[in-house]
Amino acid sequence: MTDDVSTHQAEDDARNEEILIWVNGTLKPRAQALVSVYDSGFMLGDGVWEGIRLYYGRWTFLDEHMDRLFEAAKAIDLDIGMTRDQIITAVLETQTANAMTTDAHARLMVTRGVKTRPFQHPKLSQRGPTVVIIMEHSRPKLPRPIRLATVPHLRGLPMTQDPKLNSHSKLNCILACIAAEKAGADEALMLDVHGFVNTTNACNFFVVKKGQVWTSTGDYCMNGITRAKVIDLCRANGIPVYERNFSLVDTYSADEAFLTGTFGAQTPVGVIDGRQIGTGQIGPMTERIRALYKTLVGA
Repeated sequence: MTDDVSTHQAEDDARNEEILIWVNGTLKPRAQALVSVYDSGFMLGDGVWEGIRLYYGRWTFLDEHMDRLFEAAKAIDLDIGMTRDQIITAVLETQTANAMTTDAHARLMVTRGVKTRPFQHPKLSQRGPTVVIIMEHSRPKLPRPIRLATVPHLRGLPMTQDPKLNSHSKLNCILACIAAEKAGADEALMLDVHGFVNTTNACNFFVVKKGQVWTSTGDYCMNGITRAKVIDLCRANGIPVYERNFSLVDTYSADEAFLTGTFGAQTPVGVIDGRQIGTGQIGPMTERIRALYKTLVGA
């Protein structure tokens, strides 16, 4: 059994050593794609980002990703300094420069820019924003289902840091992932402030029970685009799906569990807190949803 597994497990691809990265309007070789140590993102995690995926020449759900990016920027009062169309043009320019046609993943990052002094106040970010697009050849490769461990770190309330915000400030999720790895798992299963099962440190979480698909209410998790597409697919194809509160007791007795995210689409879960879920392998409902999703994205 392979021990090192994550929801972003990908095949090694030597071409990624030669990629060109878009930095503030200029395409630069990987080794030269640098930002200032005074950048707001580096110094304070002050920025927002999107991950988008290329299938057969088409960036999947690009409009929804642009919506989420600009909504997040507005929420933190960050002026991206580019229009929606200019961002899309930059993505396509980076794709062309790297000769990518399918199985690529792009990380689009926007920070408040370079600060005049190394302190917190956003008014010190006077040279910016900083916009970066990292695009890699990336084909998922998962040798086995994911193992999860429940951790004490919570997805919190909107008045602390809204979990719906795709921000650069990911320390809470990183600490959750570390705790899960210390417990012998791959990634963390995180609860909400009421103790209900919510999400993982990197993806949205679903269980299958007696032919029904359950996921959290969505109140305390990232507003995942793949999550929303899976819910829509279930509804369109006669699969009972519920956004609801459920506990760890419900989770341990599930027939199947899977994660959703832009990179891995639907990732099967085999073990949670040392308890095997179903057969421990990808289940028939997950397989069905995965097939429906592949049709949707044209993969």
